[in-house]
Amino acid sequence: MEIQRIYFIGIGGIGMSALARYFLHEGREVAGYDRTRSALTEALAAEGAAIHYTDDTAAIPAPFREREGTVVVYTPAVPDDHAELSWFRDHGFTVEKRSQMLGHLSAGKYVMAVAGTHGKTTTSTLVAWLNREVEGAGSAFLGGISKNFGSNLVLGDGPRLAVEADEFDRSFLRLRPDVAVVTAVDADHLDIYGTHEAVKEAFAQFIERIRPGGALVLKAGVDVALRNDAVTVYRYAYDTPCDFYARDVRLIEGGHYRYDLVTPSGVIADCTLGIPGWVNVENAVAAVAAMWCAARAEGGTLDTERLRRALAAFEGVKRRFEFYVNTPRQVYMDDYAHHPRELAAALTSVRRMFPGRRVTAVFQPHLYTRTRDFYREFAEALSQADEVLLLPIYPAREEPIEGIASEIIAERVTVPCRIVGREALAATLGAAATDVVVSFGAGNIDACCDAVADVLRKKA
Repeated sequence: MEIQRIYFIGIGGIGMSALARYFLHEGREVAGYDRTRSALTEALAAEGAAIHYTDDTAAIPAPFREREGTVVVYTPAVPDDHAELSWFRDHGFTVEKRSQMLGHLSAGKYVMAVAGTHGKTTTSTLVAWLNREVEGAGSAFLGGISKNFGSNLVLGDGPRLAVEADEFDRSFLRLRPDVAVVTAVDADHLDIYGTHEAVKEAFAQFIERIRPGGALVLKAGVDVALRNDAVTVYRYAYDTPCDFYARDVRLIEGGHYRYDLVTPSGVIADCTLGIPGWVNVENAVAAVAAMWCAARAEGGTLDTERLRRALAAFEGVKRRFEFYVNTPRQVYMDDYAHHPRELAAALTSVRRMFPGRRVTAVFQPHLYTRTRDFYREFAEALSQADEVLLLPIYPAREEPIEGIASEIIAERVTVPCRIVGREALAATLGAAATDVVVSFGAGNIDACCDAVADVLRKKA
């Protein structure tokens, strides 16, 4: 069937919106539903998509009610009893998950897929940026808004396609990568997987899907079964010697780092990444490793001078270690971290970037199930700060679970901790003695960022 129209259920999601942008660019008709109006949905509407915000089959535009020529794409975050999803299924439409459509679009491409329970968005975005700046080509479907590209969709010449390979609902098992990066295999999405062992098994299956002759770039120390004998395995690390790692790492101004990047073919000296934080140096090592593998597969080598310039020019991803205020008197950063390992790594980075300064962590837990599964680990990670402010849990797709609330984290945090409403956050921080403030969460805490930044700038 020739696709004339694509209807997206959950069009405002970061991965869904990239697909919608792609089809708009291709000249197809695009429409869809999302539960919440957002900056992404507003941007898509401005680009030509017809979007509504009520789950109502009557709101589906007339052309998209024609089965011939229409494909329906949905996010697995949408419940099975969603009225519009049920209507399309009942009427015999072609209905696919987002991951299935991404799999179709990646056919015939040289796929550079980045997977992992954390770190994959920054790493995949950096791969896309390096493809453009070092190789002058390449496309990408990203899981965040790249500051360099101003989008989560990159369209370029050549066969290279960088994608964020999402483990949620085992979506990444639709891909057939040529080069795969695995950044972490922590226990997460236990509402889907049930156990950590099931998570690790899904990643093992993802690795099995790397094409024969391809390459796996695996973070050193990650525990995952390797059952694909047809690929070459490389390890990477922050500063632990292995196939790819950073050596002679030096902290410079503004929390940035300068380092030498060790590869199997030699050392790339004096690299500086354009965004701060030691964890982003680690992400950059992974991205360069993927680029090295791709160049090797093509019979070429990396242009090290272009690579240095591209690393220095990388501006990062919205809501990943994003600075709003950075002065000697006040610092405010926002980050998407929503898993205990991510929180711990981010707070460790902040401590290294701003030694001796007082850190206030603001955290909005994401999902009742994740809070239930990891409240002790969240409390332990947050206790690295000097003070903690907790917002109520952001439920996303979930119904409340009895006894599960932010209080079960708060009572286990070992530094001063209090719970505040999202609407009171800016005023609370404005009245508090603050120095370095970092907000975390995958919900809607980012809606507070501008107001928080305004009150902290006044202090600065």
